[in-house]
Amino acid sequence: MIEVDGLTKYYGDIRAVSDLSFSIERGQIAGFLGLNGAGKSTALKILAGFLLPTAGSVRVDGVDVVAEPEKVRRSIGFLPEEPPLYKEMTVRAFLTYLGKLRGMGGAEVSARLPSVLERTGLSQHGDRVIETLSLGYRKRVGIAQAIIHDPSLVILDEPVSGLDPLQRVEMRKLVRGLGGDHTVLISSHNLLEVEETCDLLLMLGDGRLVAQGSEADIHSRIGTGGSYEFDVRGDVAAAADSVRGLDAVTEVSVTRAGGEGEVHELTVVLAGQDRSGEVEQIVGALVGSGFGVSRVEAASNELEDLFLKLAGSQEAEG
Repeated sequence: MIEVDGLTKYYGDIRAVSDLSFSIERGQIAGFLGLNGAGKSTALKILAGFLLPTAGSVRVDGVDVVAEPEKVRRSIGFLPEEPPLYKEMTVRAFLTYLGKLRGMGGAEVSARLPSVLERTGLSQHGDRVIETLSLGYRKRVGIAQAIIHDPSLVILDEPVSGLDPLQRVEMRKLVRGLGGDHTVLISSHNLLEVEETCDLLLMLGDGRLVAQGSEADIHSRIGTGGSYEFDVRGDVAAAADSVRGLDAVTEVSVTRAGGEGEVHELTVVLAGQDRSGEVEQIVGALVGSGFGVSRVEAASNELEDLFLKLAGSQEAEG
């Protein structure tokens, strides 16, 4: 579906992307993962046909994005980090306009619109003015405009950025539901989000492809499950004790203790066998013991540590 070979992009003397090579199969959900400035958005814009590469080639469904950009764009739906919405329009009117703008006839848009609204959870909001919607629902409208013309490839740049924990869960379900019918490529700097959403991880660091493969493939290279932060309410010492004996846990520490009735933070080091399953096990143990959980996130330094370890393993292999 997507074939990338030696992709390189310079902005003047500044190298944004360097010699990327990878492939993504049809119907697969792949994720660019990297710290801010790693080159994720640049790579996505080249794949979407909005930027020309300095060197290398990109093919989508066998079509070269440089040689035939217009043909490629017709088969792509793109959602930038800031959804390109006309906020004064209703959801239905906006999606109808975008469908026609992409070459669909009026009858074709009308026939497809109900399924797109249902798939993105907007069936009850079709006649709402976009400006009145929450950020989470505006993101849904952004995804709806990306799939209205039934593209073979859907590209989503930071789709969960700015969303609260509940909205992130719902957005992950929405993105997962796009797989199969569409090939999906997302970007994120959040390790947990990409792991729970994607079949294939493409890890970028300083514009280079540091590692690629499944979650298990990548973590097997560094032999760690990583650290996660949990915001909890209740007796923080008792909360720590409730997860300390789990097989999924190798270490627990209280990294922020608030006053009575306030939110506390636990940092938990995972065993690393099944990260998403281990996180669910810990949340289940906390909730089952009567503690509220309001946030779960990879430790702030984990992604950087992961890149350092992967870079170190590359140097050792070289």
